[in-house]
Parts: sequence; structure tokens; C-alpha cells
Amino acid sequence: MKFAKEGWPFVLPFVFLAGLLFFLERPGWAVASLVVGLLVLLFFRDPKRAYEGEAGVILAPADGLVTRVDTIEDPELGPGRYHRIVTFLSVFDIHVQRVPTAGEVTVSRYARGKKVAAFREDAGDVNEKHLSVIRRANGDLVGVRQIAGLLARRVVCYLKEGDRVHRGQLMGLIKFGSRVDLLVPESYRVLIKKGDRLKNGATPVAQPGGES
Repeated sequence: MKFAKEGWPFVLPFVFLAGLLFFLERPGWAVASLVVGLLVLLFFRDPKRAYEGEAGVILAPADGLVTRVDTIEDPELGPGRYHRIVTFLSVFDIHVQRVPTAGEVTVSRYARGKKVAAFREDAGDVNEKHLSVIRRANGDLVGVRQIAGLLARRVVCYLKEGDRVHRGQLMGLIKFGSRVDLLVPESYRVLIKKGDRLKNGATPVAQPGGES
């Protein structure tokens, strides 16, 4: 299994501390330090994922629990209405995100903010976040908003405006948290519901055509 490179600055101090404790003949504390380091490393795991279905299907950008499916207007994304699929990432979920659809990145915008609990209704408005918008080959816009939470330290996105991306490509992570919103055109059919668990790059969540 691979791990996101951003995790090592958090993990290596525990490894060095364990080495020092072994040198000082404190094996119990040394082992405890290694265990904590391993638990931290698990936040940054990046398992290989694949989806062999139709090219037009939108995949989940994040692992976690679907806590809301609604329809909204979002001026940052563009005109019209969009289905919003909100995924909550617990401390046990994988915290890297993947591109939900192939296309061109037209927006990659970071916004500073607070770090209130991700399950709060206003978290998407007030918390630190990063919006990526991808224009599909047919011109449809799909948005991914990575949102920090109470324990999250930073939102990281690898995508830049003008990038050509493919579905399932690694797009970033949220360090230690916490919520990811996927936005697809209202004309798309939503394939999941509140309470479902998603896997990034593997779970189909929406496709063009029809009511959800």
C-alpha cells in the first residue's frame, strides 16, 4: 500500500523518538511511540483503486459516509443548480481524494477559514476549503470542495487550472479530516443516498441523464 508523502513529517518524529527511547533503555515507551506513529501513518494511506464501468459515470472523490444529498445553487461553480453529495470522513477513513471525472480543471481555488466540526451545517461556508471545478468533454461542470474540520490541519490539492485530468487520478488530501462535497449538474442521476459509504475512485455516484 502507498502512503501520501504529506504524512511523513507527522510520522518521522515518532520514529526518531522511538529510537531515542530504545537508546535510553525505555523499550515500552519506544514501542508505544512506534504504535502512535503507525496510527498516524494510516491517516495517509493510499490504496490502489480501479473502476471499469462506463466512462460517463462520476466516481466518489472521497472515502466516507454520505451525510447529505441535496440540490443547491453554487455561484462559485457556475450558473444553474447542482446535486450536492456531502461525504464525512471519520478518523478511520482514508483521507486522500481522487478526481471524480476526466476533463480540464477550470477552477482551483483555496479559501482560508475556520475549523469547526465538519458535521455542522455551516462548515462548508466558514471552514478552510479548496474548490476544484472540472469541465467534462461535453461541457458539463463538476465540482469538488475539500473542507477542513475540527481536527484537520490543512487542505491540500494537487490540481491547477488548465490541468487535463483523468478519472481516479490522485487530487489531494485533507490532513486529519474531514468533509468533501461533490457537485454535479441537476440533470444528472444520483446513484447513491444518505447513509451509504463511499470509496474514492471506485464507487459510482452519478451519471448524466434523468432524475435521481
